[in-house]
Amino acid sequence: EEDLKSFRQWGSRTPGHPENFETPGVEVTTGPLGQGIANAVGLALAEKHLAARFNKPDNEIVDHYTYVILGDGCQMEGISNEACSLAGHWGLGKLIAFYDDNHISIDGDTEIAFTENVDTRFEGLGWHVIWVKNGNTGYDEIRAAIKEAKAVKDKPTLIKVTTTIGYGSPNKANSYSVHGSALGAKEVDATRKNLGWPYEPFHVPEDVKAHWSRHTPQGAALEAEWNAKFAEYEQKYKEEAAELKAIITGELPAGWEKALPTYTPESPADATRNLSQQNLNALVKVLPGLLGGSADLASSNMTLLKMYGDFQKDTPEERNVRFGVREHGMGAICNGIALHSPGFIPYCATFFVFTDYMRAAIRISALCEAGVIYVMTHDSIGLGEDGPTHQPIEHLASFRAMPNVLMLRPADGNETAGAYKVAVLNRKRPSILALSRQKLPQLPGTSIEGVEKGGYIVSDNSSGNNPNVILIGTGSELEIAAKAADELRKEGKTVRVVSFVSWELFDEQSDAYKESVLPSAVSARVSIEAGSTFGWAKIVGSKGKAIGIDRFGASAPAGKIYKEFGLTPEAVVAAAKELC
Repeated sequence: EEDLKSFRQWGSRTPGHPENFETPGVEVTTGPLGQGIANAVGLALAEKHLAARFNKPDNEIVDHYTYVILGDGCQMEGISNEACSLAGHWGLGKLIAFYDDNHISIDGDTEIAFTENVDTRFEGLGWHVIWVKNGNTGYDEIRAAIKEAKAVKDKPTLIKVTTTIGYGSPNKANSYSVHGSALGAKEVDATRKNLGWPYEPFHVPEDVKAHWSRHTPQGAALEAEWNAKFAEYEQKYKEEAAELKAIITGELPAGWEKALPTYTPESPADATRNLSQQNLNALVKVLPGLLGGSADLASSNMTLLKMYGDFQKDTPEERNVRFGVREHGMGAICNGIALHSPGFIPYCATFFVFTDYMRAAIRISALCEAGVIYVMTHDSIGLGEDGPTHQPIEHLASFRAMPNVLMLRPADGNETAGAYKVAVLNRKRPSILALSRQKLPQLPGTSIEGVEKGGYIVSDNSSGNNPNVILIGTGSELEIAAKAADELRKEGKTVRVVSFVSWELFDEQSDAYKESVLPSAVSARVSIEAGSTFGWAKIVGSKGKAIGIDRFGASAPAGKIYKEFGLTPEAVVAAAKELC
């Protein structure tokens, strides 16, 4: 009762929108319209996948439905169509969506902007559609619709429930004024009278309490029954039970990180997108909850798991998920998968620039603590000829500004492995891996352990923690910083090269560690990154120099663009000489 009384107040467990980190029993954080239905598709995908992998003829250990409510606004958002198209394609028969068809949105009647035939659209998407005409009091109709939905095994079901918004309010029912505003004391009183509700505010009559509370013992009995069923399953199917338990609990297998590949400077140069694929294929052998895919770019993002087939309607046990060109839906579906069970580690991929199409889902990942791994390739002007529409500039800075996100930009194989180690361990915050299209050398001095610190020393010919200059690079530009350091050292300078893979991880280190990498006494600092210089002043200080790109890119071969934009060892050397 106290929770209800403090609705939308500071520190309450009843915020304005459902938040899984505030309120027990809330599975996902929704709010931006369309996210919830897309999350539900992810939750239903997770159920179908687990059932296909772990159920046995004598023991159906995974067997649950996913229910979701969506409104007219959700139907208008493009993300809902993206996700529902996939749900139909995948035949998610245990997904049941209630569409609250009340014809009202914030601006008024839906006649002003939304007149399509939703039923026909969903039938076209491969859904079973049921219409409950009296959603206000037609409880038996709703019960019958659920029963019918459960009988349809090969399609998700949309139950269109036609309702009156603000039902019972004599003056505000069926109007947009009841959509997001309180009724007010006078109208609340009139509504009580109209509904014949004689009780005081917040009073719950005993018969109502008894009706709802019956679920507590029922739920406990169902859970005890399932636990007994799982104990039997564990006896007969030890290996599968251990895997399923790991997915349910989120406990990572002992020594899983030993599967991460390591590299030496003698290893062949390669694009970090290719090195990422090596990591994914190594990790899928030891992480039972790892699955994912790309928005129609798997052969470019290099995200295919070679030992598995495609998750499809008839092969749901497989672990490559084909999302098609649906970035926004993909992100939100992965949030649903991540929040289904703590041991699921979903990843999804596209070109880094197309995070613009899915930013709302990434922000929800961060807000609701869903540890999705975003594999973002073609991370800079280094992608070359595709030009400025495809070349990210402001993206690194924008994600560094987003709370509870790890933005990782590895420079080579060891750093890519380190980025995956960090991403797998961080189950309550999403990781974005910005990966190159172009080949990069395996640099001396890089390490998995270094990545875990966010920023670390790759090479240094100084002593006493007092170099003449510190050169800082990320990703493909770490090589440029290293080459510039070689030149400066030939001229007698003491130079420290720092790889700055993740600002967030570096910020979390002790003051002593940060001082050991970036000593406050050394103001001669040069950063180089093929992206916006926004934010770099925090790292290089007021006396340092940030080399980057503060305009859109261009269409040309990568080497030519780097030269034209001044992202060269020569430019770094010149900047360093101005400072020391």
